[in-house]
Amino acid sequence: MAVGDDAKVEEQTTLTLPSPRYLRWEIFVVFAVSLGASGLNALLSLIGSLLSRQALSSQQALLVGPLATNSGLDLVLQLVSIAEALAPVALVLYLMARSGEPPSVMGLDASQPGRDLLRGAVLAAVIGGAGLGLYLAAFHLGMSLTIVPESLPNVWWRIPVLLLSAAHDGILEEILVIGYLLRRLDQLGWTPWVAIVAAAVLRGSYHLYQGFGAFIGNAAMGIIFGVLYRRWGRVTPMIVAHTLIDAVTFVGYAALVGKVSWLP
Repeated sequence: MAVGDDAKVEEQTTLTLPSPRYLRWEIFVVFAVSLGASGLNALLSLIGSLLSRQALSSQQALLVGPLATNSGLDLVLQLVSIAEALAPVALVLYLMARSGEPPSVMGLDASQPGRDLLRGAVLAAVIGGAGLGLYLAAFHLGMSLTIVPESLPNVWWRIPVLLLSAAHDGILEEILVIGYLLRRLDQLGWTPWVAIVAAAVLRGSYHLYQGFGAFIGNAAMGIIFGVLYRRWGRVTPMIVAHTLIDAVTFVGYAALVGKVSWLP
């Protein structure tokens, strides 16, 4: 991470980290109740899709769908689901605070709002465009399911819930996989590139239910984010970028589905 030697010395003298053994247990527990479990479920889902008699491109992967037939109850369930899915973020921030590590050590603060927004917007434009191209190529090659970003009813809360879902994805994944995991692997003595690749593989794993293209694309995104995090020392631009990518995906799909020929 891009911090000075004096800051490193000060950080080392104020941290109260558990032993390496308990750090490993901490990482295991955090991901066992969050994205690690999602990765296992995604792998099993992909295996089920491959065992099906249908081609992958003939099957669908729904990202955000209705949770109840009643509109009011559906809204409540959507909001509760988003809030519950952010619980691992609270767990990580608590564990780090207990060790004397405030969110700012991973660059999770508002100290550079303009720079964070600009970096995030540029990343979103580049990675989002490349990701769309990769998905279309993987779909036509039969390596991806048909991804249906959303199927919510056309009600007043549809777009706000989609935007909240996008923010949830950015906050959860970037804080856990970039800010938390890379920091903990550093503290365990992992070399930077091995840690970045491991985090990228994890990121790809919980997208496997969408097909092989999603795994490759998200793993590549993880490597880019990991390298830039090492350089900038800030997770906030990655949260901005991820949120923008998913927001454009969800809202763009809602606006374009059935109206353009190139969208599966």
